[in-house]
Amino acid sequence: MKKIEAVIKPFKLDEVREALSEIGVNGLTVTEVKGFGRQKGHTELYRGAEYVVDFLPKIKLELVVGDDLVEASMEAIIKAAHTGKIGDGKIFVSAVEQVIRIRTGETGEAAV
Repeated sequence: MKKIEAVIKPFKLDEVREALSEIGVNGLTVTEVKGFGRQKGHTELYRGAEYVVDFLPKIKLELVVGDDLVEASMEAIIKAAHTGKIGDGKIFVSAVEQVIRIRTGETGEAAV
């Protein structure tokens, strides 16, 4: 099993969720986060005053999938989240040693 964490632009969330559903991913966690990478923020104008926005709003998705769905999940996220512009996001993949469903006590891939 692998944990996939993806940081994407907020307006791409629905497209990514639909793409993941189509390949059989049946659960994910969504968190509203702020951050920056190469974008380094931007400046905005408010009531005539210019100010710097250092941290940009992003969406962080977390999902745990079986090894058979890892590549398809990454491809679905990349395809759905891609705009071709700076700030499209990143995907991180890490190993998951154990999963336990609290309600039933199921473990391993059955708990995902």
